[in-house]
Amino acid sequence: MMQAAVVVSALSLLLCVDGSKTKNSSRSESDRTREEEPRRPHLIFILIDDQGYNDIGYHNPRIQTPTLDRLASEGVRLESYYVQPICTPSRSQLLTGRYQIHTGLQHSIIRPQQPNCLPPQMDTLPQRLQTLGYDTHLVGKWHLGFCRKSCLPTRKGFDTFFGSLTGSVDYYSYGSCDGPGVCGYDLHENEGVAWNHEGRYSTAMFTQRARKILQNHETRGRPLFLMLSLQAVHTPLVSPKSYIYPYRSMTNLSRRRLAAMVSTVDEAVRNVTYALRKHGLYKNSVIIYSTDNGAQPFTGGSNWPLRGRKGTYWEGGIRGVGFVHSPLLKRRRRVSKDLIHITDWFPTLVRLAGGDPDQSPGLDGFDVWQTISEGKASPRTEILHNIDPLHKSYKPSAPRDVPRSGPGSGSKPVKLKRPAFKKTQKKKKILRQKPQQKSAFKVKKKHKNFPKRPLKNQRRETNRARSRVQRKTESKRFSVQRKTESKRSGVQRKTESKRFRVQRKTESKRFSVQRKTESKRSGVQRKTESKRFRVQRKTESKQKFKWKHQNTTLPTSRPGPGSWSGPDPPSPTCRPGPGTWSGPDPPSPTSRPGPGTWSGPDPPSPTSRPGPGSWSGPDPPSPGALWDTSVQAAIRVGDWKLLTGDPGHGDWVPPQILPSLPGRWWNLERSVSFSQAAERGRVWLFDISADPLERHDLSDQRPEIVQVLLQRLVHYNWSAVPVRFPPDDPRANPRRRRGAWEPWIQDQDPENGAEEEEEQKKKKKRKRGKCHLCKLNAFFHKLNSRMMENKI
Repeated sequence: MMQAAVVVSALSLLLCVDGSKTKNSSRSESDRTREEEPRRPHLIFILIDDQGYNDIGYHNPRIQTPTLDRLASEGVRLESYYVQPICTPSRSQLLTGRYQIHTGLQHSIIRPQQPNCLPPQMDTLPQRLQTLGYDTHLVGKWHLGFCRKSCLPTRKGFDTFFGSLTGSVDYYSYGSCDGPGVCGYDLHENEGVAWNHEGRYSTAMFTQRARKILQNHETRGRPLFLMLSLQAVHTPLVSPKSYIYPYRSMTNLSRRRLAAMVSTVDEAVRNVTYALRKHGLYKNSVIIYSTDNGAQPFTGGSNWPLRGRKGTYWEGGIRGVGFVHSPLLKRRRRVSKDLIHITDWFPTLVRLAGGDPDQSPGLDGFDVWQTISEGKASPRTEILHNIDPLHKSYKPSAPRDVPRSGPGSGSKPVKLKRPAFKKTQKKKKILRQKPQQKSAFKVKKKHKNFPKRPLKNQRRETNRARSRVQRKTESKRFSVQRKTESKRSGVQRKTESKRFRVQRKTESKRFSVQRKTESKRSGVQRKTESKRFRVQRKTESKQKFKWKHQNTTLPTSRPGPGSWSGPDPPSPTCRPGPGTWSGPDPPSPTSRPGPGTWSGPDPPSPTSRPGPGSWSGPDPPSPGALWDTSVQAAIRVGDWKLLTGDPGHGDWVPPQILPSLPGRWWNLERSVSFSQAAERGRVWLFDISADPLERHDLSDQRPEIVQVLLQRLVHYNWSAVPVRFPPDDPRANPRRRRGAWEPWIQDQDPENGAEEEEEQKKKKKRKRGKCHLCKLNAFFHKLNSRMMENKI
């Protein structure tokens, strides 16, 4: 019996071991299948505002950014990374993957009072990631329009939103102004106003919200897209005092404050990366750090040694600070000098998320993940920085001079002078005592038998009585003077207000007349330009036959100025896709030219410099005949960069030299700055690989390169969308809606919009006919709303 029990127990143990092995094998197979499935990475995009090339530690050791330096050194530093010169175009190209000529945002930024936003028909990066199963969150600055609710971030693909809608917000009070007197509260959560957050520094509050999102996402098991768009280091220059102390040796106050704000950004990035590691998301994440434009030297920023500043198309305004940090990178700890643009993030991140970028038609960006991760050549060989037809350069004149019909028309500018009211000098009336004047006060004679007082007491009494009388008379005179002055000031105010109203009406009429005339003349100019293009096409087609039968081989030497050295330039009607070429011998899209080389129709090498007269063919057309060089435009093809029109303030500004902020931020971003060298029809050409500081203009020495790049501008201009830059809408004033910036235009269907408006008009007419106290009701309604706004 004992032997049988031992045998049974042994068999049971063997069966248990076999069962556990089968279970473990089944679990391991399921785990292997899960591991073999492609895990989509978490995407963390950190966007900084107005950080310049010299405002980070690995470019300037005086700026203390240990976290950013460590992440950049362990990842891939992007040293040929380009953005747009101002906020709205960079953010629009990041989220849409298209150039701003294809979104209608070619001119300036979207101001808070403008009824403008992203085009509704274009899909955005968060919308594509939502369809791929991502949780999308935006924390921080939006600045892409909010006139309608359909323009808000939650309607453009983000699941949640916490931040500001306008371009510049106070870091503690969250007040935003669009000019003097037009201010409102700007802190929103999803589609409502987030009140009662005053007193907290915005950078710290936004990082805290980002950490909460990472903490709550730990248990969801879905991929994450978090866009942390910090307001720093945009004006106003405000930071906690503890961050200013390490930069106490800086003499420039604005530079010191901006350096402290950069340190707050460094601490914010450290907290975000710590949260990623704490919640187990770091190993499967991609961290992208980028600035939206160059720095503003007038507010403490620095782009040294690059040329230009924010708002310009020099390298200081468009070459951005950026790096990629991720454990998923195959080649880390290196510096990439491959050409990358901010539009490339759309297809790159969509491909990383497992999607197909080709499903979004009209993309101008390229998938550059292999360039960043593996070090392969960049598929991008061209960058269209911008074509702004509303910004035309003309000779510097008075600040209020406005041309009647645009540049090139030859008409004299109209001087718009603001009303200058002379203050009426009020004559001050001074009361002076006349020493010889007899006083009307007489001392009564006292009784003879009454004992006389001494002379001193009598004099004191007379002096006191005289002073009393004088005080009474002076008080009467002062009261009369005050009444007369108050009456005069009231009359003057009324007359001045009337004058202001009359002058405003006259100015508005003048502006409306000028706009009509400009629109008419612009239409005429467009017709004339179209005729010119047609004539040019005919002449080019005729010249093609001549150039084919002549010697089309390039000379070994370099032609002189004004001569043509290449084959037939591409026609402006062709429309090749991104990375392709419309002339002879197009390069492959993946091929990238090296330094000093060219991806088009083989121009001469930059080192060869023959004398003039080496080319026997016809001379190329002048730049003005091919392209209106007064239009502000900038393009980069290979290593060559071309600028036309007025590219902006083009000085090399060393750090810590300029004084503090000269004016408000809206004056700096709205004003049209004309450089001293900007003339009508001026063209600049630079070889960026050999001259990254843009000190040597080669437009006169290399006219053949200028012609080819102008042809590329003509090619891009054919696909451009009309500029959308509407005037300010007075209905957007925050005083009309609880003192906060909110959408002010109701979303209506285009089919039912006209019918609803007619019905509303009919209802208003009926109410006006029935109501007898409408004026009183309207008056008390306005009074109540104003009292609520002023918290009375």
